Amino acid sequence: MTLYQPFLDYAIPVLKERLDLAPYPIPAGFDRKEFLTGKGKKEQLVVTTSHGFKSSKLRQIRAAHVQGGDALQVLNFVIFPQLNYDVPFFGADLVTLPGGHLIALDMQPLFHDAAYQKQYSEPILPIFNTYQKELPWGGDFPDEAKPFFSPAFLWTRPKETEAVQTTVFEAFKAYLQAYLDLVEQAQPVTDSQRLGEILEAQLRYINYRAAKDPARGMFTRFYGEEWTEEYIHGFLFDLERHLLEVQQSV
Repeated sequence: MTLYQPFLDYAIPVLKERLDLAPYPIPAGFDRKEFLTGKGKKEQLVVTTSHGFKSSKLRQIRAAHVQGGDALQVLNFVIFPQLNYDVPFFGADLVTLPGGHLIALDMQPLFHDAAYQKQYSEPILPIFNTYQKELPWGGDFPDEAKPFFSPAFLWTRPKETEAVQTTVFEAFKAYLQAYLDLVEQAQPVTDSQRLGEILEAQLRYINYRAAKDPARGMFTRFYGEEWTEEYIHGFLFDLERHLLEVQQSV
């Protein structure tokens, strides 16, 4: 089963078509990792692959794709803007586990003031309203996570795999195209105070996501703690490493 491969097969050509795309470096050992789990008839190969790109306005576009049979399919697809743009993050967490499907799509905001929401959240609300009818609210999530989501946060737990292959896929495409529209229109920020606020907002998001990464337990079980922590901090949420490299190169 490769439930989320079509999402990647759609996204990557669209990114290449709409952006001045270049490769983003993937550290050694992270481009592909395998683990054989289970025994006998329950034996299953789990394969994790990584994809990385960047553009003039987007610091990192990256995906972690886990394929482990019908009961384990994950695509974590996140876009981080360059530090001199105030556009939101694009976040798609698409997860299939033995208990069912967990889907989260959003333009995750840097700020929550009215002007920011009007510029970046309100244009997405019609898309959210369209798909929420078929993909109802998935239930409570942690209060500490709420500052990192927008009013257009599509959080759902579809019961049928077919809904993931059709409605969720269409929602993913709509959100990604809308995000690229926002990026296309974005102008660089030059005000020093605002640039400082953008950096703080990005670091808050990165640090929260790295600390609370729900895949940590799964990756640790398959690939060990050392590999997992380096994967999280050295690739998935690598802003602090990136800033350190910039400082060292100056």
